[in-house]
Amino acid sequence: MSTLTEVSAYNDDRGNKIISPTTFTNNIHVTFRGSNNTLIIDPTAKIGWLKVRFDCDNGVLELGGRSPHRGPLRADVRVGQDSSIRVGKNVTTTKLCMLVAVEGTSLTLGDDVMIASDVEIRTDDAHPIFDVDSGRRINWSKDVAVGNHVWIASRAIVRPGTSIGEGSVVGLNSIVKGSFPNNCIIAGTPARVVRRNVAWERPHLSNSKPFYKPDASTVKKSKYWNPTEVEARPVAANVTPWARIKRRARHHKKQLIGLIRH
Repeated sequence: MSTLTEVSAYNDDRGNKIISPTTFTNNIHVTFRGSNNTLIIDPTAKIGWLKVRFDCDNGVLELGGRSPHRGPLRADVRVGQDSSIRVGKNVTTTKLCMLVAVEGTSLTLGDDVMIASDVEIRTDDAHPIFDVDSGRRINWSKDVAVGNHVWIASRAIVRPGTSIGEGSVVGLNSIVKGSFPNNCIIAGTPARVVRRNVAWERPHLSNSKPFYKPDASTVKKSKYWNPTEVEARPVAANVTPWARIKRRARHHKKQLIGLIRH
């Protein structure tokens, strides 16, 4: 096991590597427990606090860059076997955010996502649950995709198998699971769409002038002002890890047959 307290270009004898043209030294804790894991950090990234655990093998974490006026990323990250987490450009967090992907799943955050305090986004339930009669697993890990320019309010939990369309808002304390369209407000336990055809912008009500914002003329509109689509777009390739393994095996078998025939 290797533990690093700063991030820069790095390779070890187990195939773990860090691709980062910039050196980050403050509030960094990266642990490699397995092999062939990769951490990629954009040179313009802004990190406020980062703890990363690569528990297994073949994990990928990619952190996007920041514009100078955007705040830092603060995240507690766990990457499991054959899994990936990709954080887009200008993703900000008010305080610590937990990001988890395991069992061959992917977690994707689009560009300009705004995450408030104590938010948890994960592709798993941390521990397996089985049906007593059949012994089969019932809580499979599943992909999570959060679109561009999504605002996730404090203490929300985004659960396995969730996709959220761009321009949407997730309400305070919501537990989110399922596919949700663009430009809507999602709230509740369990969360549901409570309003459609909405748009939001980053200027704070008290920190950014004007201090009254009664209509859209008081903010600069982003490109995410769109009507809500009728149906949500599902998470791509949202299948169980074992289905992924079988699919890869079939692909390798086809390649082998092709080589034999030639």
